[in-house]
Amino acid sequence: MSRFENKVLLITGGTGSFGHAVLDRFLTTDIREIRILSRDEKKQDDMRHAYQLACPACAEKIKFYIGDVRDYRSIAPAFRGVDYVFHAAALKQVPSCEFFPMEAVKTNVIGSNNVIDACVENRVKKAIFLSTDKAAYPINAMGMSKAMMEKNVIARSKQMLADDPVLCLTRYGNVMASRGSVIPLFCDQIDEGKSLTVTNPNMTRFMMTLSDAVDLVLYAFEHGKQGDLFVQKAPAATIETLAQAVLELKQSDLGVQTIGTRHGEKLFEVLVTSEEMLRAEDLPGFFRIHADSRDLNYDNYFSKGSAELSQIEPYTSHNTQRLDLDGMKRLLQKLKLFGGNC
Repeated sequence: MSRFENKVLLITGGTGSFGHAVLDRFLTTDIREIRILSRDEKKQDDMRHAYQLACPACAEKIKFYIGDVRDYRSIAPAFRGVDYVFHAAALKQVPSCEFFPMEAVKTNVIGSNNVIDACVENRVKKAIFLSTDKAAYPINAMGMSKAMMEKNVIARSKQMLADDPVLCLTRYGNVMASRGSVIPLFCDQIDEGKSLTVTNPNMTRFMMTLSDAVDLVLYAFEHGKQGDLFVQKAPAATIETLAQAVLELKQSDLGVQTIGTRHGEKLFEVLVTSEEMLRAEDLPGFFRIHADSRDLNYDNYFSKGSAELSQIEPYTSHNTQRLDLDGMKRLLQKLKLFGGNC
């Protein structure tokens, strides 16, 4: 954490699960200030009171700013004097974005571009933009808007000058027990005496803890160069395995009910596309995808000796390490919901 000594970190969308995880990781370090930027005053007030009770001395490092990334003027003051930015603000619910796609565009595309503008204007040193596996081969509005965010971050990174911010991306899959995710829903259903509802038991999803998500962002922060995209290698499980693991850990026999695929859902998720795997750097625990450095003068480039794209497999939740029931239970037991620390 030495890179953060006496520095100011801003987290957009900081009242969400990721923001809480970063605060838990950083508050006892020598960081000078963590700024939480979001548009929900109630969540900010809840967060303020929670940290004042848990660690009054630590809570003095947290500063709250009301603003909406869609509105540049509302967020600009929060960036003054900031060293680093973690951009987590987004519309993330797939069905909501399917019915209101332009709202996803306003927040995920235009909002992230406003964050870049604020970083440049205030000479932020480095900004990490959080993306999702749904941005790889997107089929839903949420994934498409996040894919456009990625494309814009990479395009803007090519325009940066020597003293401008370094812009990097992270892409990760399902963050277990995060706000709005399926595991808290399963737990609520058990508490209410209801069977667990799954859309398709054969669907696979990557499984990451919030701690893993923070680790990925910090890895990108430490190692990222202009326009880099980082992916953390992660195990996956079928939704059926996940549901059964939750039932067993909760000692419940309520069973599982299949309700059918929701709007915009995939059978499996992709973290690295075949096209990206062609230029991906395989690192211990991570993939690093460098930005395509070509410009529009395609006559200056040619391909020689590269692997056929048809021979390259994408990195998906179907071909990564598959968790069985016992493995899924062990991973769940790391979560606070099941007595763990994550």
